[in-house]
Formats: sequence, structure tokens, C-alpha cells
Amino acid sequence: MAGTRAAIRYAKAILDIAQVNNSTQAVNSDMTSIVNAIKDSAELKDFLQSPIVKGEIKFSSLNEIFASAQKETKGLFQLLLVNKRFELLNDVALQFNALYDELNGIEIAKVTTAFPITPELEAKVLEKIASFSNKNITIQNIVDPAIIGGFILRMGDKQYNASVSSRLQNLKREFSN
Repeated sequence: MAGTRAAIRYAKAILDIAQVNNSTQAVNSDMTSIVNAIKDSAELKDFLQSPIVKGEIKFSSLNEIFASAQKETKGLFQLLLVNKRFELLNDVALQFNALYDELNGIEIAKVTTAFPITPELEAKVLEKIASFSNKNITIQNIVDPAIIGGFILRMGDKQYNASVSSRLQNLKREFSN
């Protein structure tokens, strides 16, 4: 838990600097790139977590990988070097994205579908969301063939399940009663 608290502190500090420099959107893009790079590369994740690899090497590698990053993002790398906390990079980036979304009134709607979401379904889902939220909504699609068809919409603590598997489960319950 201490790691998460530290990650939030770093993310807030970087966000404050980015706000002053009017670069929150660009830094948010950097953070999204960092999260995706770590998610897509087990080597990068292990490299950042490794107690054997020296901080200076992690620092210069990150500056090379994210050469086009904003100065605030590079400042974060410097901060993590000084404090020997490179293992927090992914959490800091995730926290930054969350703070950025909050700041801009953006809410993430996680939509689980059996196949990649189509523009038609996305429009239906956004229509459904508009009926109970007036925020800016960003849809994040999770593909899970187990739901068979339809979709499951999750926003914050609310969930709307319109999946085929859920309907089948309800039918099973009705027949067994």
C-alpha cells in the first residue's frame, strides 16, 4: 500500500508541474505510452523491477526509450533515479492518467464484449451511459469470448450486464426454481 501512496504523490507532483507548464495533455500521452510499453513488454517490466540493474542504467534506458517524452516525464525519471524508486513507474503513470481524467471530468467506461467493439455497439453503449451520466466518457473495450454476445458495461461501482451468458444464467435459475 505504501507503494501506491508514493505513486499518487509522484503523480500529483508531476501533474502540478504539467499544469503550470500547460502540458497536461502531452504528459498524459507520455504516461499512457509508459503504461502500454510496460504492459506489452515483460522485459521492460522486469528491468524496472530488478534490484541488480543500476538506477543510472534504468534512467538512461528510459530516456532512450521515451526520447520524445515531455520534460515533465523526463523529470519523473530523474526523481525516480534520485529516490531509487523505478519500480513505481507503472503505478505513477496509471495514477497520473486517473488524476488527469478526474481533472478533465473524463470517466472511463469499461465495456466487455465477446468480439472487438463495433462503432454501432459503441454508439448504443454511449447512449445507455448518457441516460445516467453527464461526464465525458472514454470507452475502454475488453474482449472476453466467455460472455458469448451482448456486452457488460462497468463504470466506477455501477455495472450493467447485457451479455448472453448472463441471460443464459438467468434462464437456468428460472428453470431450476
